[in-house]
Amino acid sequence: MNVPSDVNLEEMLRIRVEVLRREHRDLDDAILALEQQPLPDPLQLRRLKKRKLSLKDEIVRIEDQLIPDIIA
Repeated sequence: MNVPSDVNLEEMLRIRVEVLRREHRDLDDAILALEQQPLPDPLQLRRLKKRKLSLKDEIVRIEDQLIPDIIA
């Protein structure tokens, strides 16, 4: 009986990773656009880069949950 809920959780995690990756790519575009402005706002750049790093950390954390530990 626990199998369907495990499958649903795994699928939800995979969807969440894809959403986070998309947001991560969008931040890449936003950072690039901001950096190409004549006078980019350093505070806004820092915030975007910090958010991007936070997303990457969350992606790695979720991927670690999806990949089983294998003891060699």
